[in-house]
Amino acid sequence: MGTGIALTAARHLTETRVTLLDISKAQLQRGRKFSELWVHKEVVKGKLEQAAADSLLHRLSFEFLDPEILTTRDAAAAPEAVRHSTVCLESASENLGVKRDIFAFLDAVAPPAAVLATNTSSISITKIAAATRSPHRVIGMHFMNPVPVMPLVEIISGLDTNDDTKLRTEQLALQMKKTTAHALDRPGFVSNRLLMPYLNEAVFALQEGISSAKDIDRIMRLGANMPMGPLELADFIGLDVCLAILRVLHSELGDSKYRPAPLLTQYVDAGYLGRKSGRGFYEYSNRRANMLK
Repeated sequence: MGTGIALTAARHLTETRVTLLDISKAQLQRGRKFSELWVHKEVVKGKLEQAAADSLLHRLSFEFLDPEILTTRDAAAAPEAVRHSTVCLESASENLGVKRDIFAFLDAVAPPAAVLATNTSSISITKIAAATRSPHRVIGMHFMNPVPVMPLVEIISGLDTNDDTKLRTEQLALQMKKTTAHALDRPGFVSNRLLMPYLNEAVFALQEGISSAKDIDRIMRLGANMPMGPLELADFIGLDVCLAILRVLHSELGDSKYRPAPLLTQYVDAGYLGRKSGRGFYEYSNRRANMLK
């Protein structure tokens, strides 16, 4: 998802350099290839002029981040993109410990005036901000996937987020051609507080044999006018991501209605993560979904 955010920023912030950092060189390579392919398709579709495409790719860079720097927080060894940034936007896995490590690093290395934003989809902004010495500049900026297509950004302020950070984040989202909506710092915010129980209930329906994956999705697409069925959508989001969010909701809210379906946990344990792994509730081959037998 970080690649989609970086692409969207580079496309609309035409005077700005955008750097995507990752501790995985393989992930960076995939991000670079995806970006080049996406830009090429936009040009072919007539949605992007060639000159704009060339500019976008010139201003978008991919840089390896040595994991050791996250621990040492050595500003001299940190990437220049962080040291000279105006906004740092984290989009790591839904793991509080990982995010707190990243924000402690950003707080130590980024300029004091830089906004520190997180793309978390469920974790408390206040808990993430507590890893910093400047929680007033930490804010949630939850993009929807796929980022270049989905028009919404959910903005979440932590307990100490100040008005300047809120205003600058709102302006950034608008510059990226996004519509904004605001939510309190509560587990799952609004989007996933509503969405994840729906997806989870579809997994329970499959687990209990109420219907097949194909028919569960068909019923919700054609009967409720949903653009995607719930199991298709879970595969698209990533079953590991869905499970992580549900665990946050269940743990933080203490309500059994957020208890992850055992089948969802079993699929993640088996490595069936959805589209990104080639198998989830459907099998993916040549980008076509086929129902699991």
